[in-house]
Amino acid sequence: MTADGNERDRRTRREARPAGHAPTASRLREVALAHLARFAATEVALRRVLERRIDRWARAAEAEGQPREPTAAAAAAARAAAGEVAKSLVVAGAVDDAAFAESRARRLARAGRSRRAIAAHLSAKGVAAETAAAAIPDGEDAELDAALAYCRRRRIGPFARAEMDAEARRKALGALARGGFAQPVARRALAMDPAEAEDRLLAARRA
Repeated sequence: MTADGNERDRRTRREARPAGHAPTASRLREVALAHLARFAATEVALRRVLERRIDRWARAAEAEGQPREPTAAAAAAARAAAGEVAKSLVVAGAVDDAAFAESRARRLARAGRSRRAIAAHLSAKGVAAETAAAAIPDGEDAELDAALAYCRRRRIGPFARAEMDAEARRKALGALARGGFAQPVARRALAMDPAEAEDRLLAARRA
């Protein structure tokens, strides 16, 4: 059987499986712990995972003909339970938004993401603004290191394969601006000596 055929077969088996009752708090906790065993998550992100599971159940229940109003009520109760499950895991220490934000911000900065880009990423993950602000590397030196990492990934500035002419420099400045870097930081990064740039990135990785 082809890969497409296998996928259709798996989808058919999933669709044929009875929806059963709405997910209980204990079942949602199992789902949450299984997710956390594989992925780091914020409280908001974990709640979204659980709510998607509930939404899939509700669609399956409606598709097999379960009454709409009781199904909607059961889904609403399950969503409330999902919120409580997520909160309980925060209290237990299994979910820590501050630790998530710090780890993710550090990784993204080393990958060449600006403070602005990191803040947007953390916001999308459900991290509160004040928690994100405390986690994002602060100061122009940290932002310069991130800009250098961006330059290295894009092979521009100190890491360009050939000397950049005026047009290439203009495009590089535009790319850094779209990445969220302020012009003074972008200009410093593009003008830096290649050896100094390499040394700064090495020191940043060791920090």
